[in-house]
Amino acid sequence: MDTISNEQPLLNVQNLSVKLGPLGRRFSVVRELSLSLGKGRITCIVGESGSGKSVFAMSLMRLLSDDIAEITADRIDFEGDDFTRPTERDMLRVRGRRIAMVFQEPMTSLNPVFTVGDQIAEAVQLHRRVSRRKALRVALDALKRVHIPAAERRMKAYPHQLSGGMRQRVMIAMALATNPSLLVADEPTTALDVTIQAQILALLLELRDRFGMGILFITHNLGVVAEIADDVAVMYAGRVVEQAPASSLFANAQHPYTLALLAAMPDLFKTNDRLEPIPGRMPPPWEKECGCRFAGRCPFVIEKCKELPQLREVETNHMVACWRAPLEDVV
Repeated sequence: MDTISNEQPLLNVQNLSVKLGPLGRRFSVVRELSLSLGKGRITCIVGESGSGKSVFAMSLMRLLSDDIAEITADRIDFEGDDFTRPTERDMLRVRGRRIAMVFQEPMTSLNPVFTVGDQIAEAVQLHRRVSRRKALRVALDALKRVHIPAAERRMKAYPHQLSGGMRQRVMIAMALATNPSLLVADEPTTALDVTIQAQILALLLELRDRFGMGILFITHNLGVVAEIADDVAVMYAGRVVEQAPASSLFANAQHPYTLALLAAMPDLFKTNDRLEPIPGRMPPPWEKECGCRFAGRCPFVIEKCKELPQLREVETNHMVACWRAPLEDVV
C-alpha cells in the first residue's frame, strides 16, 4: 500500500498480524496491518476497545511473550533497519532507547517504593553508559523538559505523592530521557480529566516540534485525534479500515465505521440532538472472518460485503477498506 507521507518513513510496517492464546488455540487479534509514520509526524490509531490498537503497539515493541503471542509481518523497517524478525538482543538495543513507550496508567508502570528521580535515572543508566550522578542530572533535565514545577523537589517524590497529570509527565520524561526517535503513546490521557488531558496533548505537540520525533498515538477519542494527529489509521476488529491525513479524514470520512464514530461524538453546537450510538457489537476475535467485519452493524451493507474488502485509494493518500466507497452517492 502507499504511504501517507512522501518522505522516507521513520517507521514502515507491512502486513503485521498478531495471534494470541495458548499454542494450538490462538486467534487473530491484529490482521495484516500496514502503517507508515514519518519523522516529526503524529499518527493516531483510533478505534473502540477491542479493535487491536494496544496489541499492535505491544507487538511492535515486542512486549508480548512468545508463549502467548505469534507475531508475523512481511516487513518492519525502523530508521532504515530491518526489524521484521528481531532477536531479544536487537530489541534491547532499541526498546527504551530509540523507541520509547508511554502507557495508559502511570501508577501501574511506576514503582511505588522508589522516587521518580531514581526511576528515571535507572532508565538512563540502562541505556547510556553514564555515572549515577550524571544519570540523576539527565533525570532532572527530563523533568524540567516536561514542565514539572519545582523539579528538584519532585525528583525526591514517590509516585503516590504526585497527581495523575504529574505522574503522566514523569512517564513522558522517562521516555524522553534517552532522546528516542519514536514515542509510542498508548492512550496516555484516558485516565486524566479534560484540563490535564489538554496540557498533556499540548506538551506532546511541543516536544514533537522541538525534537522532531515521530509519535504513534493510540486512542479511542476522536476529539484527541482532531487535536493532535497529522495522520490517522482507523481500526476495527483487528484491521485498519480507513487511513488518511487527519484533515482529509475529518472532512471526508469514507468508511461507514468512521462515519459512525464521528456521529457518536458530542457536538457543542447541537445541544438538542441525541448522540448516535453504533448498534450491535464488535465480533470477537475468535469468530471466523467472513467478509467485512463491520457488515453486521453497517447501514450500507450489500451482498458484496460477504467478501473481505481490501484497502484501496479513493483519493490521494486516502485509503479505505469498503466496497461502497467512495460514499458520496450513498450518504
